[in-house]
Amino acid sequence: MLRNQVTLCDMTEKELGVYPKEDAHREGKLHRAFSVFLFDGNKMLIQKRAKTKYHTPSLWTNACCSHPRLGEDVVRSGELRTKEELGIDVKLKFLYSFVYYYRFKNDLAEYEYDNVLVGDYSGEVYLDPEEADDYKWIDLDELKTDVENNPDKYTPWFIIILPEILKYKKNNMVKL
Repeated sequence: MLRNQVTLCDMTEKELGVYPKEDAHREGKLHRAFSVFLFDGNKMLIQKRAKTKYHTPSLWTNACCSHPRLGEDVVRSGELRTKEELGIDVKLKFLYSFVYYYRFKNDLAEYEYDNVLVGDYSGEVYLDPEEADDYKWIDLDELKTDVENNPDKYTPWFIIILPEILKYKKNNMVKL
């Protein structure tokens, strides 16, 4: 399966086959996805999506997000995609999954069975310019305040996931 396709699924994440990615976003088809969150102590790596992205261009989001290929383990897919997008070799851990739907102003939609993956990393980042224009490590308290004050600078899935990530980190429930 190519990266321009997604794996459609049902509400239990049972795979239903592949579908063109842009069509899935235009038609609002439920598909598998993952969101990778990387930490260095109390800092999180976030990236600014490339201005050439067909949805949510130039918005800040988590370290990496993409779609597992048909039959691919979601954690392994996240590790491979993080290497492709950021040049990072990292071991990830599955945290939780959820389904969300969001319709954008340009009439595209995200309808994803999103798997949240976490990992620890400190080191160099090598951005794929087709994926991201910038990145930064940001203190979690500073990030929380900025998202509250400037939600229009962030992707919708990031805004949904961030409170849970902060709760897990604060309660030391995530042992990375």
